[in-house]
Amino acid sequence: MPNDISSIPASLQASLAPDYLTGLNPEQRAAIEATQGPLLVLAGAGTGKTRVLTTRIAHILAQGLARPWEILCVTFTNKAAREMRERATRLIGPSAEGLRNLGTFHSIAAQILRRHAELVGLKSSFNIIDDDDQTRLLKQIMDARRIDLKRFPPKTMAHFIDQWKNKGLTPDKVLKLTADEGTQFAYNKGPEIYAEYQERLRVLNACDFGDLLLHTLKILSENNDLLADYHRRFKYVLVDEYQDTNVAQYLWLRLLTNADRNLCCVGDDDQSIYGWRGAEVDNILKFERDYPGAKVIRLERNYRSTQHILSAASGLIKANSARLGKSLWTEDTGGEKVQVRGLWDGAAEAQHIAEDIERLKKQGRNYSDFAVLVRASFQMRAFEERFLMLQIPYVVVGGPRFFERAEIRDALAYLRLIQSPDDDLAFERIINVPKRGIGDATVQKLLMQARLGGQSVMAAVRDLIETDELPTRSKTPLQAFIRDYDRWKTYAPQVTQDELLERVLTETGYFDMHRADKVSGQTRLDNLKEMQTAMQDFENLEAYLEHVSLVMELERAGGEHSVRISTLHAAKGLEFPVVFLPGWEEGVFPSQRSLDETGVRGLEEERRLAYVGLTRARERATVSFVANRQVFGRWTNQIPSRFVDEMPIEHVDAQSATGYAQSGWQSQESRWDRAGYQPNHAKKSAGFGGELSGVDMSRLERKPTAHRATAAKPQAAKGLTVGTRVFHIKFGYGEVVSTEGNKLIVNFQTSGEKKVMDSFVEKA
Repeated sequence: MPNDISSIPASLQASLAPDYLTGLNPEQRAAIEATQGPLLVLAGAGTGKTRVLTTRIAHILAQGLARPWEILCVTFTNKAAREMRERATRLIGPSAEGLRNLGTFHSIAAQILRRHAELVGLKSSFNIIDDDDQTRLLKQIMDARRIDLKRFPPKTMAHFIDQWKNKGLTPDKVLKLTADEGTQFAYNKGPEIYAEYQERLRVLNACDFGDLLLHTLKILSENNDLLADYHRRFKYVLVDEYQDTNVAQYLWLRLLTNADRNLCCVGDDDQSIYGWRGAEVDNILKFERDYPGAKVIRLERNYRSTQHILSAASGLIKANSARLGKSLWTEDTGGEKVQVRGLWDGAAEAQHIAEDIERLKKQGRNYSDFAVLVRASFQMRAFEERFLMLQIPYVVVGGPRFFERAEIRDALAYLRLIQSPDDDLAFERIINVPKRGIGDATVQKLLMQARLGGQSVMAAVRDLIETDELPTRSKTPLQAFIRDYDRWKTYAPQVTQDELLERVLTETGYFDMHRADKVSGQTRLDNLKEMQTAMQDFENLEAYLEHVSLVMELERAGGEHSVRISTLHAAKGLEFPVVFLPGWEEGVFPSQRSLDETGVRGLEEERRLAYVGLTRARERATVSFVANRQVFGRWTNQIPSRFVDEMPIEHVDAQSATGYAQSGWQSQESRWDRAGYQPNHAKKSAGFGGELSGVDMSRLERKPTAHRATAAKPQAAKGLTVGTRVFHIKFGYGEVVSTEGNKLIVNFQTSGEKKVMDSFVEKA
């Protein structure tokens, strides 16, 4: 290759050579200096992959192998692209401004598409529509076809279209698919709707995000002269997070890689956790088959975690068969073993983690040092409520808090309205959720009538449906709503509050609305079921709603000085000194739904997710599981996750959080054997040998612990009047200053005045 360094300043050439390779380990340096031919860099967690990518760019430029604009470097997020550009600028200075082809897959594809839009029937000024516009356009198309939108929601059709585009499938190719859920949508009309949707986008001079790659695939594959031009433009192609690429991205990269095959893919097959959104781990696994003679360099030296954490994670992931293989190591050989704890139930688990955080905080840690990483968002509720009770500041990473989620607010609004028909805010929130055919104009008329009459909106509705002021199309659904409401109001005193909510959300079609949503519907349903479970701990509906009001009223110190609560998926790329990993039980983690839907493939992705969770921890990792868990309102006996068994014993400290010493645990009688069955994952030769991680669960089952007692539902404290001396588990001793229902203002000796619930204090 010609050594054209005319665009690189002489001063840059002189300064880069001795400096930019300083401090690299041998494997990192080898990955940077391997500039000819295809290269796969298997970069384990915390091994410095971003540094390798950006230094590789600097090396290519310093060696005169390409000019800045001749390097194509793609990643998945704007944040990652921005970080790479900033690092490259620090290394190579102003020349980084010429790296105009460093960005996300979609941003680079959009640049290419705008240059050649006419080849797919668009103008270069095309608009990129968002998810809402996509759903609205599909609604118009499906309305015109007289498709039942309640049974076949446009959002679900949008999900199928996204899946097809992730696989690089145009409408004509979708027609040839068999046994595809999307093709069967709306009585086999899926492909027709897709084709019409694409045509409507063309007429509107618009495309969605999937089209950015799909259209460029079509342009490059059908126009050899253009493809040859891009081969000349891009002398080097670099890819970040290659394990997360889908089929369309994989095909796009293969097309843009020229005959020199100077393609460098950086990724970690053990961290491929996005199969549910189209990522194909096979892309990285078959790299050497796709590019014969490719060099593979493994980055295994970890700069983040202790050796015990890395060895536990490496031992766990070895159980996967679909992997290329590597073992992380570090020079930091000290540190604690991975803690494995067995507890009585979910409430005890949340309490114990909160107590651990408080104990470590007193030893000098900051709240921001801690993270609680759960498999599914519904698991967050127990930790949020425990943290709120103890006034531990927290933030939810990547999403709203539990009670701020739309589906929880909707459910609460229904309950508030049943409790108080004068709650106009609750009425406004749910009157057309799910859709009842009550338009905004009708709602505004109801609000105006309520203001003029000095009454609640519900009262105004009852008045107006007895008159002729509303058109029939608005009056009929309002009459139906009032009939439903009166029935729920009558039903409410006869049943528990969770049964009431079940009936309301079933009869309104709210559950069905989310069941039809293939994108986020199941997560929302899980959150609602978790809400119903939590309601069972309260004496009545009024007590539960008061509890929620207090929880939402408490002010939190957010931001940097807070514990992080996150799903494992949202935590990828993050790291924390101390990580808690609760809920490691069969059916919870690995997720039973994942096992049912995708079998072994799903199990291996779940195991990669466990590996990601462990490797988020820098200094301390704690895995926990429980003997009993209330899942969606039903108590079930749990067995520990197979992932617990798969961690090598020499790197794990297994103990019961109930205070029972665990000595000689390998010889303990297995609960599985006592139960008369042997799960498939009980491998006596691996990990803990199927012995429930060394925790004698029989003791836990026979002898409920103090944790079980404190986990029981709160009972209202009696006789707490102004001046009463009380004790709080977090704030210690104090004196009641004022009362308001079941809420107290207490002046504590060590922390001053705090607002607390009476059920969380006792007379001193």
